[in-house]
Amino acid sequence: MNSIILSAAGTGAGGVAAILPMIGYIAIFGVAIYFLMIRPQKKEQKRMEALLSTMAPGDSVLTTSGFYGVVIDVTDDTVIVEFGSNKNCRIPMQKSAITQVEKPEDAAAGE
Repeated sequence: MNSIILSAAGTGAGGVAAILPMIGYIAIFGVAIYFLMIRPQKKEQKRMEALLSTMAPGDSVLTTSGFYGVVIDVTDDTVIVEFGSNKNCRIPMQKSAITQVEKPEDAAAGE
């Protein structure tokens, strides 16, 4: 009977010692996920918010649907964009539909 109690006590201590490395691996995996996935996504989101907040009339933009246009007016959440050389094609859209913004100064410096 004593041997049963001793063997049960021995496996309990070994089980705790086996769990500690597993907790360490889970912590390392969590830190890796943060630095490889979450942090870059937050950084890109902050960059896009800064880009959209500096958008002004006259800027060239690319929309999520792949259309290039020129910003005519900017409000809090919406932007009026003019597409093509037809001056009658002005479409209001959400700021979140803009993926790239090119300032007129940037275009002049590139040429």
